[in-house]
Amino acid sequence: MNNIFFSHNKLNELTSLNDYSDVARLLLEEQIKFWPELEKSYSSYKTPKTKTFKFNGFVIKVQNNPGRITSSSAKVDEESIKVRACFLCPENLYSKQKAIQYGEDFLILVNPFPIFPEHFTIPHKDHIPQAVKEWFGRMPAFSKDFSRDVIIYNGPACGASAPDHLHFQAGSKFFMPIDNGFHSLKNEYGEILIENDSLVVAGIDDGLRKFISIETKESSLAEKAFDIFYHFYSRVSNGKTEPMMNIICFYEPRQNQESKNYGWRTIIFLREKHRPSHYFREGENRILLSPAAVDFGGVCILPLEKDFEKITKEDVAEIFREVSIGKEQFEYLKADLKKSLKANLHS
Repeated sequence: MNNIFFSHNKLNELTSLNDYSDVARLLLEEQIKFWPELEKSYSSYKTPKTKTFKFNGFVIKVQNNPGRITSSSAKVDEESIKVRACFLCPENLYSKQKAIQYGEDFLILVNPFPIFPEHFTIPHKDHIPQAVKEWFGRMPAFSKDFSRDVIIYNGPACGASAPDHLHFQAGSKFFMPIDNGFHSLKNEYGEILIENDSLVVAGIDDGLRKFISIETKESSLAEKAFDIFYHFYSRVSNGKTEPMMNIICFYEPRQNQESKNYGWRTIIFLREKHRPSHYFREGENRILLSPAAVDFGGVCILPLEKDFEKITKEDVAEIFREVSIGKEQFEYLKADLKKSLKANLHS
């Protein structure tokens, strides 16, 4: 595996500072120079077609991104996964693709098919399944190390194009509307489940998406709150090995202490379907949209231009509502969480 590792004289300096946002961007800069397909991919991304739909108090953007066709149409059933080589395993990377060792267990790769202006994948070095329960505690650490980025996790049955290989992603902060709009959404549509000086957990239903947010100034509290959430969400989920969810983790550096919001924010979008009915329709009625974390964060990715041109605000609303958990499930989950959080984390 040694031949895949990226080498540069600035690398040791940046890694010693735990400045992995800059480490990743150095990798991107150098990969673009020597990997023509990557250069083409990022050059074509610079001016994507976008349009914006306004909802009550928030926006959802739609982006035409032809480079994402492979991911959006990926076959992720068990048989298809068995017969293809895993593209996140070191031995199967593109011939010009390089990696940076990240801690003992993970690598940093440039994502060759970007959604974000700067988009990276953080796969485990070993081929182990995509499953967040035992690994969620890494997300706050990742988001602090990648302070210019958000960290995302797509569940194995709701957006991960490699459900057989544990990985996270990092991408430019403030690309997704929810990065800036979270607090207004919480204030307008949220129910506070617990609030104290170190922790705020809310359940939010904005009419399209249902999600749980965890805000904390201590990363260990984020992990404790997530463990409680996971226990109760498993009880109301649809019986999958892992309850269906997409996660965004955002770190606000402590130098911004004039804002009371510094620390970690985790948003967990709650799902009951992988792909909406629109994805499977015939002919002109089909819309190739397979929602994952970035879509739920407010940027819907459409690889086909014809879908981009015809999609409407009503289509977006229908798609999100169809793949999100139902209102009754959400109310049960919030009630259970509220009791347990206050019993176990109240101070």
